[in-house]
Amino acid sequence: MNTPFYTLGIETSCDETAVAVLKEETKLLANLVYSQAKLHSRYGGVVPEVASRDHLRKLPYLVREILEQAGISIGDVSLVAATYGPGLVGPLLVGLSHGKGLAFGLGVPFIGVNHLEGHIFAHRLNAPEMEPPFMALIVSGGHTILVVVKQYGRYQLVGSTVDDAAGEALDKVGKMLGIDYPAGAQLDRLAQEGNPKAIRFPRPMEGTPGFNFSFAGLKTAVLYHLRKHPSEKREDIAASFLESVVDVLAKKSIEATRRYHLERLVVVGGVAANSRLRQQLLVRAGKRGIDVLFPPIGLCTDNAAMIAAAGAFHHLSCGESHPFSLAPEPSLSL
Repeated sequence: MNTPFYTLGIETSCDETAVAVLKEETKLLANLVYSQAKLHSRYGGVVPEVASRDHLRKLPYLVREILEQAGISIGDVSLVAATYGPGLVGPLLVGLSHGKGLAFGLGVPFIGVNHLEGHIFAHRLNAPEMEPPFMALIVSGGHTILVVVKQYGRYQLVGSTVDDAAGEALDKVGKMLGIDYPAGAQLDRLAQEGNPKAIRFPRPMEGTPGFNFSFAGLKTAVLYHLRKHPSEKREDIAASFLESVVDVLAKKSIEATRRYHLERLVVVGGVAANSRLRQQLLVRAGKRGIDVLFPPIGLCTDNAAMIAAAGAFHHLSCGESHPFSLAPEPSLSL
């Protein structure tokens, strides 16, 4: 009888302390995310030193709790997987060091996981039967990327943001509208009460060749509009701004999917939780014969389940592991 293979996943690339336990490659047993949002809201964004200290304080307790929820002991862990980039160097170092320490103490393999690839594996956890190839739109606070997933582990980057990521623009415009960090979910709710056609904000790089994105100019356009029209309804500004972001994301991702002769678009990352983006992509892509898939909300935002899934795949299917000398890479690319 084969012994079950359990992966302990750790994710601390920014302001979520997350842990998960995965059985084999796709069976999620437990997933915990501790958000530092309240801690950073007073500063209007993530303070790396504050985030690092809070990860350090919380992580040992979360590891203990996730093992209890999964119904296994620490000695049952077969592999430890932790994010090593991209992200903030301090937070990355906390999770990476804790993961390596656990693996060393247990005498089990350790593997570092690319956070961006982890988001792609959120799709595998949600729909393991739907294998590549597909186009992936990774859209979050730090990244807006289009990538052809030829196979898991084999990727072709076809577009990325040249300045602000979509999620970063959402947070900054949210701040302009008086919404505390992180603004994404509250901005989504506010926009649902407004008219998306009230203001025609620009659609940056919408008509330019290729599949790169830009959101810095859109953010500036909102700032200037607020200065000229300080009494404009916040709901209309939120809805109109969000409509511009969604238009650009939808048009470029659908066009890229068709250009590369793919029939499926997988949308992952924190902004994949946005209700308007989900609705519009499903409608627009459906008209083009493209299937669109989103992970459940809990697997869109940063989590350790996706890190465990990517780590288990690379170890079990590809025979990979990393030395304990592996260093964090804050600017790691896919």
